[in-house]
Amino acid sequence: MTIWVDADACPGAIKDILYRAAQRASIQLKLVANRALQVPRSPWINMIQVPRGFDVADNHIVEMARAGDLVITADIPLAAAVVGKGACALNPRGELYTKDNVQGLLDMRNFMDTLRSSGVETGGPPALSNSDSRNFAAQLDRWMQRQSKAFK
Repeated sequence: MTIWVDADACPGAIKDILYRAAQRASIQLKLVANRALQVPRSPWINMIQVPRGFDVADNHIVEMARAGDLVITADIPLAAAVVGKGACALNPRGELYTKDNVQGLLDMRNFMDTLRSSGVETGGPPALSNSDSRNFAAQLDRWMQRQSKAFK
């Protein structure tokens, strides 16, 4: 099992949580970005730099992710693609994307994109809070516990 991170937009606080979790649980953590990132030296943590371009990092993650993997992303189309392959997806605020909810979230995202394209100001998400980071860490721990039970 591998944790894949859409790292270009992943907040630093979330990366720090992931680094500690990968080390503690000996889980492969792969951060995918179109620019070089500094990551801790560890046999469990790898940075994968992909060429610049629209959705290049997302496409790499979709291609490489397997059933049972976890993808960290706020990008709902990416989440929908990996959930469709049997992987799990978790956003930096701790919301788990599942087969049951990802299509509705994708429909809402597309609707909001249409509104923005027509000139309606929809605002952006609030800054990541400490509560969001705690929610993320708790959801990550639950996923890791489910995975460790599945492999026993």
